[in-house]
Amino acid sequence: MSESPIIKNITEDDAGKRLDVVLAQLFPEYSRSRLKIWIEQGQVLVNGKTVRPKYKIAGDEEIQLTAQSIESEENCVAEDIPLDIVHQDESIIVINKAADFVVHPAAGHYSGTVQNALLHFDPALAEIPRAGIVHRLDKDTTGVMVVARNLTAHKYLVNQIQKHEVEREYQAIVFGVLTGGGMVDQPIGRHPRDRIKMAVRENGREAVTHYRLLKRFREHSHVKVQLETGRTHQIRVHMSHLRHPIVGDPVYAGRHRVPAGAQPELLEYLQHFKRQALHAWRLSFIHPESGEDVSYEAPLPDDMQQLLALLESDLQAHEAGQY
Repeated sequence: MSESPIIKNITEDDAGKRLDVVLAQLFPEYSRSRLKIWIEQGQVLVNGKTVRPKYKIAGDEEIQLTAQSIESEENCVAEDIPLDIVHQDESIIVINKAADFVVHPAAGHYSGTVQNALLHFDPALAEIPRAGIVHRLDKDTTGVMVVARNLTAHKYLVNQIQKHEVEREYQAIVFGVLTGGGMVDQPIGRHPRDRIKMAVRENGREAVTHYRLLKRFREHSHVKVQLETGRTHQIRVHMSHLRHPIVGDPVYAGRHRVPAGAQPELLEYLQHFKRQALHAWRLSFIHPESGEDVSYEAPLPDDMQQLLALLESDLQAHEAGQY
């Protein structure tokens, strides 16, 4: 998808400013990250020539912008895949993402994604970067996601996320018995040896996670987690760093563990729990149209509810001396 070039003239008021900064002022409907991509792809011309994002404006240039989708968006087609809609209006769609559901196309997953489903649900989303998706959840993490339905809402939500103004609350079931809540303030970067993993690293990007104990079991804990930043695999990496990895996490939990003397039903369920027990429970932000504080929730999925019920049954049985 591409549009006719948009031409604007720069005045001396912008002299000395960086090109990417001036573009953000001229085209507030697009995010800075998208504008930077377009500059790097040669879709922004200054006096007919391609330049770098850090180019300094002289004050008498002609800017030509050709808005164009990136390749992955052009190749993403609508597919009739059911979506669990929590809320929708003219500006946003809030969905409850299921497990085993990739958010947007990437290597190995070019169809069957949330983005494919959104394009079928609302074909007009083809005009919005990544069909309006402004944040993501891991493939097997369930829960609430917000989608922008127009460029204004997209820019507004992206800005809130970048300023850490969107509150993202999760629930997780982890190994080990926590005594209370706390905070993890440890930078996260790509693992030095395993490129599919992230890790706590001194030279990583800032990452802050808050957690609070909801319920202790014999050898597990049910916790609420709130993100202050949004790094890849952040909760999974930070909980593993605390030595309380998330139950079922195929990447960060390490060897499978079972509590001594556990009820057979619990043992079997833990052995067959093949995804991280992590759920995006609540999402709170300022609505891009009304300006009001809004909050949307998705109940715990059945598999996590069943696991909690079995953990509670196991706890009660041992407290009663039945095992």
